[in-house]
Amino acid sequence: MSIGEMLAATVPMVRTLKLEYLETTPEKAVLALPDQSEYHNHVGGPHAGAMFTLGESASGAVVLAAFGDQLARAVPLPVTAEIAFKKLARGPVTATATLGRPVADVVAELDAGERPEFPVAVAIRREDGAVTGEMTVIWTLRPNG
Repeated sequence: MSIGEMLAATVPMVRTLKLEYLETTPEKAVLALPDQSEYHNHVGGPHAGAMFTLGESASGAVVLAAFGDQLARAVPLPVTAEIAFKKLARGPVTATATLGRPVADVVAELDAGERPEFPVAVAIRREDGAVTGEMTVIWTLRPNG
């Protein structure tokens, strides 16, 4: 089962917004939010909440791809998230999430008994490639027990 299939099965909001997983690697995840009138804002583009969910979901996908082998001993959790809306979004949008620290460094902190934190940068783009939003999500791996 792919990460996208797993998240669609376990996270109802992914199904609600019909998010599409275009690419998921330990370094990068790309998700798409189709143009859906029921999730538009007052100017006819995707609602800020839908774009936030798209960006946060992309960040979570890259975290799971990077640290899925650590799930037996730690749970990934978002700590903080910031989003900046740069340009008007219209039509379908994609979010590209990039892991901000090397996987080995984060795992080394976990091995040392720490609770590592690491940033994931997200760029939200419309079809013409223009960046409509930028997001940073700080994640942690909380050790089990």
